[in-house]
Amino acid sequence: MNRDTLIPLSWPDLGDAETDTLARLATSARFGGGAVLLPFEAAFATATGRVHAVGVSGGTVGLWLTLMAWGIGAGDEVIVSPFTWHRISDAVPLAGATAVFGEIDYWRCTLDPAKLAQRITPRTRAIVAANTNGHPADWDGLRALADRHGLLLIEDSTEAVGSTYKGRPVGSFGDVAIFDLGGPGPFATGGAALVVLDDAARARALRDLRSGRGGRRMAEVPSVGAVPNDLACALALVQLGRLGEILGRRRQVARTYHEKMKSFEGIKDPYTAPDVTAVHWFLYVVHLGTRFGKGARDAIIEDLAGQAVEAAPFCHPAHLEPFHAAQGGARGTCPIAEKNGDRALALPFHARLSADDVAFVVDTLKDASVNVGAGASIYL
Repeated sequence: MNRDTLIPLSWPDLGDAETDTLARLATSARFGGGAVLLPFEAAFATATGRVHAVGVSGGTVGLWLTLMAWGIGAGDEVIVSPFTWHRISDAVPLAGATAVFGEIDYWRCTLDPAKLAQRITPRTRAIVAANTNGHPADWDGLRALADRHGLLLIEDSTEAVGSTYKGRPVGSFGDVAIFDLGGPGPFATGGAALVVLDDAARARALRDLRSGRGGRRMAEVPSVGAVPNDLACALALVQLGRLGEILGRRRQVARTYHEKMKSFEGIKDPYTAPDVTAVHWFLYVVHLGTRFGKGARDAIIEDLAGQAVEAAPFCHPAHLEPFHAAQGGARGTCPIAEKNGDRALALPFHARLSADDVAFVVDTLKDASVNVGAGASIYL
């Protein structure tokens, strides 16, 4: 098999509606004045079922401002997941607090409430739980744990737009939830995120920390200037209006992958927990079998690249990255996250993929797995 045109890992789903909106905005007298921010926030508050939505320039900034709004900083600990594509947990040390990495459930790949209790100390103030790669976390278990210890529960729903847990949409479970709309999921804004919540006083604090003036000519508190730009807000609004269409196209690509993978000996459909009522995958992720490790995974990615298929590790455990490793993060801290991190790879996943594209990716994956000796020991 040979292919000249790259099949990219992700591709923004942008069309005429987005192009027309940006063209109108660029010629508007209000361009750059924040005129799109309030409609952007109002639309997403409604869409997520929350009372307030505060637009910010990125998910990491959103978490940073959230921690500051709740007074979490030096001397405090925040439990975070080591296994997510987006690294909004980098905000914890930025706020002056200490990130404590919790272990994940082997199948969900989200924080395991049963394993978190041992990480809670008198200094623990919050839990940041992600819906990793589109699969909702165990929100009943996390809520019970947070309430039992009096902890703030922060939901990172960046990777799970459209997914539901027991019939409720992601973004509705935490005391506060964060959506980074920068991609590679259904949104592609180039720089917009949201913090959604129901607490009016905290929403006001977030807005003040974000932009200080809050519509006034004088700042009442120091701020970081993290208002999302008008172009990003406008793109997000158009894509919100198209969200059903975009998710439907991505769901069809996932179905095609599932069908093609059936002929791959040892492959199983992606795991969906019984309490999850809908999953919209962020990326299409496969795992090597237990007797293969990071070297085999990386060799497969290299083989795929040689056939013009872009793939990537999903994902390097955050506690092993240089900064966190220097703070005490060591291999063995989260063995399940480390095992999954060594053996997981993300395949191309976006709405522009045709059935022929998916077939080519799967056939190339089969050849690459044989080349490294993985064979039937790959499973989803």
